[in-house]
Amino acid sequence: MTDTPAPAPAAEFWEARYRDTDRVWSGRPNALLVRETGDLAPGTALDLGCGEGADAVWLAGRGWRVTGVDISATALERAAGHAADAGVGDRVSWERHELGHSFPQGSFDLVSAHYLQSPVALDQGTVLRAAAAAVADGGTLLVVMHAGWPSWQTEPPFDAVFPTLDSVLDELALPAGEWTVLTKETVRRPSASPEGAEGHRDDNVWRLRRG
Repeated sequence: MTDTPAPAPAAEFWEARYRDTDRVWSGRPNALLVRETGDLAPGTALDLGCGEGADAVWLAGRGWRVTGVDISATALERAAGHAADAGVGDRVSWERHELGHSFPQGSFDLVSAHYLQSPVALDQGTVLRAAAAAVADGGTLLVVMHAGWPSWQTEPPFDAVFPTLDSVLDELALPAGEWTVLTKETVRRPSASPEGAEGHRDDNVWRLRRG
């Protein structure tokens, strides 16, 4: 596992988030990753903000060679353990980066960025442009973002600006003629509150092919 030191405030926030509980996420791959990449031939993949590794492990299980990236060393340790338990530890490498300050080297057939939205500092535009630059010719960029708060969230816990379908493409500023937009869609999914109240949340998804 490659360890690139991250500036303290964001690193401390996310370390505390993971250390405060044995598991933060469900352990299941994101549904939009499964939907959007299930028909792709396996190659090399970069999973940005991989957390505890569910997406990376799912991709590795389908034959991809994956680089998983997160700011939290605790999250990456858990992700490596989950990959080993799933029998795909040899197909995934793990790197610690604070995206916007450092970024993995190389190019990839798939770059996946799910929910790169944070209550602490994150230069989202810089990260997304770096993600696009890391896509190999003929490869895929998959970006998924929350489009707003869940329906049951009556008092937002912090100020947030949610990207629109058009604003992310504007921010990417992709060269004309070099990319094809395959998916540009808002998807509504069930989302229950921590207390179990039923509700929904809207996510925006972009899938683009380079070349």
